[in-house]
Amino acid sequence: MNFELPNIALATPEITLLCLTCLVLVIDLFVPQQKRIVTYLASQLSLIIVFALTISSYAEQSSFAFSNTFVRDSMGDVLKLGVYISIFMVFLYSRDYLKQRDIFIGEFYVLGLFGVLGMMVLISAHNFLTLYLGLELLSLSLYAMVAIHRESASASESAMKYFVLGAIASGMLLYGMSMIYGVTGSLDLAEIAATAESSSNQLLLIFGLVFISVGVAFKLGAVPFHMWVPDVYHGAPTSVTIYIASAPKIAAFAMLMRLLIDGLSSLQAQWQDILIILAISSMAVGNIIAIAQANMKRMLAYSAISHIGFLMLGVLTGQQSGFAASMFYALAYSLMSLGGFGMIILLSRKGFEADRLDDYKGLNERSPWFALMMLIIMFSMAGVPPFLGFWAKLSVLKEVVAADSLLWLAVVSVIFSIIGAFYYLRIIKLMYFDKPEDTTAITADMDLRIAISANSLFVLGLGLFPGMLLALCLSAISAS
Repeated sequence: MNFELPNIALATPEITLLCLTCLVLVIDLFVPQQKRIVTYLASQLSLIIVFALTISSYAEQSSFAFSNTFVRDSMGDVLKLGVYISIFMVFLYSRDYLKQRDIFIGEFYVLGLFGVLGMMVLISAHNFLTLYLGLELLSLSLYAMVAIHRESASASESAMKYFVLGAIASGMLLYGMSMIYGVTGSLDLAEIAATAESSSNQLLLIFGLVFISVGVAFKLGAVPFHMWVPDVYHGAPTSVTIYIASAPKIAAFAMLMRLLIDGLSSLQAQWQDILIILAISSMAVGNIIAIAQANMKRMLAYSAISHIGFLMLGVLTGQQSGFAASMFYALAYSLMSLGGFGMIILLSRKGFEADRLDDYKGLNERSPWFALMMLIIMFSMAGVPPFLGFWAKLSVLKEVVAADSLLWLAVVSVIFSIIGAFYYLRIIKLMYFDKPEDTTAITADMDLRIAISANSLFVLGLGLFPGMLLALCLSAISAS
């Protein structure tokens, strides 16, 4: 029996990040409390290193390692780069927020880096086992991060609810995978795709697909498996909320692609119907309930649910151009979400959370520049041209219209998008036309101000020139 050495070079970014995360853990152990900034800098440096490694070894075509359980392709590399950038910004936004609440601890950064590693494994998974390992590494990191503020009862309650519901969803996903394995006799996604197409036991495959869809829908936060989203977004510290709201959405899109496109493409007719139901219900519930929210974090939570509905539209078309549109949407939403929650952190201070809608009244009088930055983010989320969110929505709607017999779905999506514009425009109305309730000067550090400004201007810039990112997504999908 010949033993073939795995091509570990394909997993260099993952292996490097694992080593660097362990190094950050050791550094944090020996660094005194007053010099915890060293842990923060080491974490940021780790992300820069793996970013450079991924760029330098960018995959032009699909390559497999570790007995085909791990795939390195263009789609995966682009999504990983999006994850690195998102988490780099999350760490940057969170530093002062954590200091002011006495939770500037190394565990936040170590768990955050382990979460990134989980996302990287999930993005490159080509086997049910690898996919589940990546998902659980990410999930366990998030459960702990939500509860990181031990003195906060709401954070502990949110973490417990997230953990219990997440465990149920993981069980559903695992049960669905076991059904698929029982029919196909394989955990490899390519072998499953080949075997499922010719299998006579289609009913059991569909049952497995349903359970897998439940697990994926929970991780995405799609209706009716969205119950955890508003409570966790609201209860967790904002530095953790911004983490959950950004990069994991990119990884969840990758999970959707790996499972449904790479593994269960022969069941497209079935999972297309499931995704249509999830997409419509997510857009409906997310946009309508968001109107009734008085809390900014809860409003953005329901907004996230509606955006997940839009993200699914491109995938359910079953076309490469549709997948590219959804990939573009996932990257665009992550960037917009960073800006939205970043503004909450910017306006917060010690003993005060700027998480009520009323806290944004008269922001233009307090800071015209940051009112403009928030206006860019809100317009983009609402899908107003020429901002990035408009092109993201337009690209998925264009693919839905091009698909056979799905014109009605595009019409429904536009209606819910118009409904959703109301609560985004309400924030702009509060900022520009209401008198401020809080006239305290913004105390955020300069690096945070620059980062928020760059984030918002990048959303505007990509909206003015969206072709580059769209072309990158299309080429990445085509090459994968």
